[in-house]
Amino acid sequence: METIRFEKWKPSAEAPGRQEYAGQRTAQEVFEELKHRLESQGYLPDEYFLLDSYWENGREIPKEASIFCTADYGGSEGVYLDAYLQWPEHNQLITRKFITGKTLGENGNDLDRMFLISSAITKAFHGDHADHARYMKIGGVEDDTGGAVVHLSQQERRTIINALVEQRERQENAMTQTEQLLRRMTGSITAYINEVGMRPLRMSDYDKAVLAIRDGEMAAFTEYSAKVPDQADALLIEAAGRPGLVGRNMTAMLLNGRTGVDYGSYCDACKKAIDINDLEKTLFLLHWAEHAVSQMEPSFYGEMASYAYLNHRFISQQIIHQCNEKQIAAAPPRLLEQFAADKDYRTLSALVEKGISGGSSSARTLHMLTYEGRDSWIAESMLEKRMWVDLHDHNALHACVQNDAVDVAKLLLDHGMDFEKYQQWAEHRGGGHEETVRTLSEHWQELKAPEQHESPAQGGMTLA
Repeated sequence: METIRFEKWKPSAEAPGRQEYAGQRTAQEVFEELKHRLESQGYLPDEYFLLDSYWENGREIPKEASIFCTADYGGSEGVYLDAYLQWPEHNQLITRKFITGKTLGENGNDLDRMFLISSAITKAFHGDHADHARYMKIGGVEDDTGGAVVHLSQQERRTIINALVEQRERQENAMTQTEQLLRRMTGSITAYINEVGMRPLRMSDYDKAVLAIRDGEMAAFTEYSAKVPDQADALLIEAAGRPGLVGRNMTAMLLNGRTGVDYGSYCDACKKAIDINDLEKTLFLLHWAEHAVSQMEPSFYGEMASYAYLNHRFISQQIIHQCNEKQIAAAPPRLLEQFAADKDYRTLSALVEKGISGGSSSARTLHMLTYEGRDSWIAESMLEKRMWVDLHDHNALHACVQNDAVDVAKLLLDHGMDFEKYQQWAEHRGGGHEETVRTLSEHWQELKAPEQHESPAQGGMTLA
């Protein structure tokens, strides 16, 4: 497999065939690619493998950064692996934690295995400077975290690989572990099959295309995907969930020239790209959506932003920034509610200015922004930018009354909400807040009073 890079490269406009530097990759993108590689080889720590919070929200890997790992017993239980980034800055060498992994076991074999994972991480970024690692974990029952790590000779490797390939044909239950072992010893399953020329496997062309996606084998993927055009939508979902540049290239290849992608499949593909924190691929899919999907739902872009908000808020914000007014106007109202929970003024402003409707989320949005009064100024600003509350939504006004947000409630009345109808609606929904109701009642009477204009001079016109 190719090494994982911290930099982005693109074809040179001046010298075709050459690559030129195009900036740094985000830490989350690099983390997802590394996690995918470790998982595919059976090297993912069994309790957790987490990116340090410092590197979230689209933070880029610093220039000239390098990575190194440490593994040791924990203070209480388990074995821990820490990966650090190190880079020069202002004539100093900065070191910052990048990733933390933990395994459930805590004996010597678990420590050995964590060092092996540390080695796999190092080689993922620096290469192994030789053939692929020739190690495997042999051991007892599934819940046993022990085992032994042994070195295999070339002849032993071939014997085990042949057995694993045959096992993969016959035992579907052991497929995942078998694939992990094959990748660990050969680099990729598809590369091994092509190299050795094994007897025909009982695998469909679709299965081989999926394996090529997981292995990151572009040539094999191009060959096998072309044989199953009727399953292109399913392959699109698989490719969209494959981190790194090769995953992007496979996704782009599957979309090239297509105009009839199933809407549900396209949504699933976008969600896969979001799940692996790939902002570039996500925005690419959103850009080509209307061209690739024949029956595109207007709410698609807002739905993807709402989905991204759950675990990848930075991507959600970028989607909103890229969307036009038509796309945001069709977005689900819960987007307002989601960002109101964070008191994210900048994103709320973008949503309101692009015409999102509060819909059924208006009351909850105003409640969150006016609760305890500290953030009522955000609600006032949103209402002043554009009216996004239904004038018949008395729940919205009620939320302001219950939180004694007088100035926000006044804006709702200024924009046309009927206070008398609200009072009738609220009559059996709890009392209290008399001072707020009295102030709003006075404001309502002022709004209803006819405008009176003094005549400019005696005998002049009086405007009613």
